[in-house]
Amino acid sequence: MAVPLPGGLATPALVVDPDVLDRNISRMAEASRAQGFALRPHAKSHKCAQIADRQLRSGARGLSVATIGEAEAFAQVGVDDLFIAYPVWLDADKAQRLRRLADDVALSVGVESVEGAQRLGNAVRGSARTVEVLIEVDSGSHRTGVQPHAAGEVGKAAADAGLNVVGVFTFPGHGYGHDARARERAARDEERTLGEAAQALRDLGLGVRVVSGGSTPTVGQWQPGAVNELRPGVYVFNDATQLAIGTCGVEDLALTAVATVISVPAPDRFVLDVGSKVLGSDRSSWVTGHGYLPQFPQATITGLWEHHAVVRLPRGTRGPRLGSLVAVVPNHVCTPVNLANELLVVREREVIDRWDVTARGANT
Repeated sequence: MAVPLPGGLATPALVVDPDVLDRNISRMAEASRAQGFALRPHAKSHKCAQIADRQLRSGARGLSVATIGEAEAFAQVGVDDLFIAYPVWLDADKAQRLRRLADDVALSVGVESVEGAQRLGNAVRGSARTVEVLIEVDSGSHRTGVQPHAAGEVGKAAADAGLNVVGVFTFPGHGYGHDARARERAARDEERTLGEAAQALRDLGLGVRVVSGGSTPTVGQWQPGAVNELRPGVYVFNDATQLAIGTCGVEDLALTAVATVISVPAPDRFVLDVGSKVLGSDRSSWVTGHGYLPQFPQATITGLWEHHAVVRLPRGTRGPRLGSLVAVVPNHVCTPVNLANELLVVREREVIDRWDVTARGANT
């Protein structure tokens, strides 16, 4: 994060550079438009009304969300086109909440099973607006989603339940990797499986208007063709994982957790007042340690507790003084945002705004 940190900041705090944020949003919007893709960003990465507004004003079709709670939170701040990109399994309470949403906003929901489609149809029958459905397809991450040939069976069940089947979607989790070849392979997998699933729906006479894929790692690998909508999320902020796999540079990091040095027990070691309750505890094979420190790029956060981060410096590197402020880029930005009450917007060492995390903790 290039922006200098303000003095006297109460830490730990999540700090956003608005200029980098706006550049990231504009770049993704322009690239999607230029390649002929509709953009429906995944708001689970930022959970913030002000950022959603920026995305929509830049041309996003609507927002993707992960939960009914996130959809409710964004509906309350005026977002009226939402896709719950998740195979929601409805209990009685969720069914009532989803029905209320369907009365208020243009709502799309993911399904991946006959039973899930039937429950969804029962929940929203008679709603003021027709609920649209996208069938989730497994394109290689092996998380949720049907095989492409099975999309027709689920789509038919959804149509029989009174739902408006409009397309297919996927998440390419296997697109994370140290080189562009992994991202390109995942993008080709998405195109192939989504194309096959869309055809399975068409063979049954079901309309296919939306063929939705994409994540921050694979979005730059897409070729115009079968897919017509992209749903990246992390790109608004980027994080240490995106930096490690090469989908962004240091200049593209828009969010950091700012911490104070609370201990310097040795010349090659210091401790920050930030831990798993702020950074989250995500680790992966692509990153070293528990976050990236722009001021000390060769340092490693070797230990993370709830409220402590132990940083190890390379031999000969001069560390910060006790009481200094240090910025940490989280490994996976979505978790810290979900844990925070607000984001501090900083420009030229000044906190110029405070944005509530609109959908904080909206995990159901």
